[in-house]
Amino acid sequence: MEVTCRRCHQTVPEDSCFCPACGLPQLVYSAEGESAPAPAEGWTGAARDPASIEWKSGMRAAISLAVPAGLLSSGISPLSALGIFWMAGAAAWAVVLYLRSQRPAWITVGAGARIGLVTGLIAGWLAFGVSGAGLFATRVVMHQGPQIDSTWRDFVEKNQQMSQQLLTRMGASNDEIQASMAPQRGLMLSPEGHAGFQTAGLAWSCLLLVLFSIAGGALGARTVGRSRRPAA
Repeated sequence: MEVTCRRCHQTVPEDSCFCPACGLPQLVYSAEGESAPAPAEGWTGAARDPASIEWKSGMRAAISLAVPAGLLSSGISPLSALGIFWMAGAAAWAVVLYLRSQRPAWITVGAGARIGLVTGLIAGWLAFGVSGAGLFATRVVMHQGPQIDSTWRDFVEKNQQMSQQLLTRMGASNDEIQASMAPQRGLMLSPEGHAGFQTAGLAWSCLLLVLFSIAGGALGARTVGRSRRPAA
């Protein structure tokens, strides 16, 4: 009787423990008096579905890499500009740590991306909280509020000048430009507006960290998992 894979429905040889198309472990039945081949060399336990994740091991690997990556990506770190690379590398390494405890040591790209997502969420929230706490300490504890506000006003003025030049090139009159830009300038220079823009900037940065972490986890699973994929 022809045996097909329950995931991709491709034909699987009778003596094969894994699907030759997608690598899914297969149940192998032996004839009476014959022993079935082991599902993987050196492993006598039940075959693991590489598309599933054992979250106890997965969370342990994700947290161990997410904490340092989040701290390095936060605003208090001098290396925060490299945050997306910290996150991608941390997620890929989390997949490697997770695979060390798995048999067979193979994982699908989707499962690697999910580990990367968890790593990114933990590190992103940590980076957001540490960056916010750093800004609060700089303004309140270190009394550098005037310097922060001065830097923000310079940024707003440059932004307004660029917008004014763009509207002038588009043919808008000076009165129209001032009328349209005055509310925006007032909002950005208000304490609430300043805090809102800072929060939105931190949230956007954390979103980028999560996206690169997902990509790093998927890339790690594709690279490391492929090299450890069991032969059919």
